[in-house]
Amino acid sequence: MAIDSRPENRGRLAIIAGGGMLPHHVAEAAQARGEKPYIIALSNETGLDWSDFEHQFLGIGNFKAISAVFRAEGIDRVVLSGAVRRRPEWRDIKPTLKTLAKVPGVLKTLLSGGDDAVLKMAIELIEASGARVIGVQDIIPELLAETGLLGAIEPDRDDWKDIEVAAAAAVALGKLDVGQGAVAVGGRVVALEGPEGTDAMLDRVAALRTEGRISTRRRGVLVKLCKPQQDLRADLPSIGASTIEGARAAGLAGIAVEAGRALVLERSQMIPQADEADIFVIGIDRAFLRDLR
Repeated sequence: MAIDSRPENRGRLAIIAGGGMLPHHVAEAAQARGEKPYIIALSNETGLDWSDFEHQFLGIGNFKAISAVFRAEGIDRVVLSGAVRRRPEWRDIKPTLKTLAKVPGVLKTLLSGGDDAVLKMAIELIEASGARVIGVQDIIPELLAETGLLGAIEPDRDDWKDIEVAAAAAVALGKLDVGQGAVAVGGRVVALEGPEGTDAMLDRVAALRTEGRISTRRRGVLVKLCKPQQDLRADLPSIGASTIEGARAAGLAGIAVEAGRALVLERSQMIPQADEADIFVIGIDRAFLRDLR
C-alpha cells in the first residue's frame, strides 16, 4: 500500500542515491507529491546531476555524517534507491555513538554477507538513527509491474517452459543471497546473475551466443524475482530500456518479472522498444511462483 502522499505534519524525506536513473525518478516523483526530498548521493556510485535538489555527496560507510544530515534536515523517512556496486572498506566505516557497538557485526557482514544481508544491516543502522526506511514503491507505486502482459508480444509454449526453468533458478539463487535473475534457453539455465548485475549478465549471454555455446535456434527468457528472504524496502528487481536492449542483443524472446514486487522503469519508452524488438514483457504472479519457492 502506498503511503499518504501529503507531506503535512511529517518530517522530511531523504533519498540515499546509488547508481542508475531510479534515484532521480524517485526524487522527481516525491517532489511532484509535495515533498522536498534531500538527496544523500553516494560517492563513487551515482553519476547523476543533483543540482535541482538539495544534496550532499557522502560515503556509504559514513554513518556519522549521514546521521548528522538526518538531524539537521529533520529527516524522518528514508528511501534506499539505486545500485551500490562497491562495498566500503573497513577504514571507511565512520560510526555514530549509537552504532559504535555494532561495528564488529557491520565488518563481518561486509566481509562475508550477501547483498541482502548488507541491505538489512544498512536499514538497521539507518533506523537506529531515528529515521524510518520506506520502499521506492511507497513513493512511486505505479512503477510496480502488474500481472500479465505489459506489451503486445505474447510468450509461446516454449517460452513458458523457459520462464518456469529460469524462475526456479532465480529462486534458488535468491535463497543463496547471490542475485535476482536467471536466463534459460531451450529449457536449460545458461546464466545466473551475480554481482555484475543484469546488464552484464545479458552481455555474457550475447557473447555465449556469438561463440556458439548457446543454440541460435532457440531464443530464451530472462526472469527477475525478489529473493525469498528479501526486505521489500530495498533493491527490488528492476527492468528498463537497457534491459530490453540487452535482451535483444542476447537474442532472447522475452523478460518475466515478479508482479507487485519488481519495478518497471522508463515504461513509456521501454514497452514500445520491446514491441519493436519482438520481445515480450510479462508480470508473473505469486501463484505461478508458489510451488517454485
